[in-house]
Amino acid sequence: MAIATTMRPLVSLALPEKGAARLAMQLLLAIVGTLLLTLSAKTRVLLGPVDISMQTLAVFLIAAAFGMRLGVATLLLYMAEGAMGLPVFQGTPEKGIGVAYMLGSTGGYLAGFVVMAAIVGWAADRGWDRHPIKLFNAILVAEIVM
Repeated sequence: MAIATTMRPLVSLALPEKGAARLAMQLLLAIVGTLLLTLSAKTRVLLGPVDISMQTLAVFLIAAAFGMRLGVATLLLYMAEGAMGLPVFQGTPEKGIGVAYMLGSTGGYLAGFVVMAAIVGWAADRGWDRHPIKLFNAILVAEIVM
């Protein structure tokens, strides 16, 4: 019988153990994560009809550093910001804003980012973020699922 051990993700080493200070720091980290996602979305490489952004890398960095819970919460906050009409996505505001943009052609990718963060964050919670080959395998699984 295998026992899965849960380790603390990298960012939790800097967090207070409990209380309002921990919650405030988690909220600050989630906001910083959404800023990183927004900047990575606006960084584009034009390769024909489909633009390539740095969002996937940002999702992996956030999930590996924050763990599953805070990583997924950060991605959900990012999607909530976009749903409210903030220009956080790659094609906004040129291609629309809010829920209308999210229901367009890139909506599946946005939902997939949450799943990717859950997979890589789950691995980080088990200490895989400290082993490059294990982390690479988790990222590979997340990419395949995407």
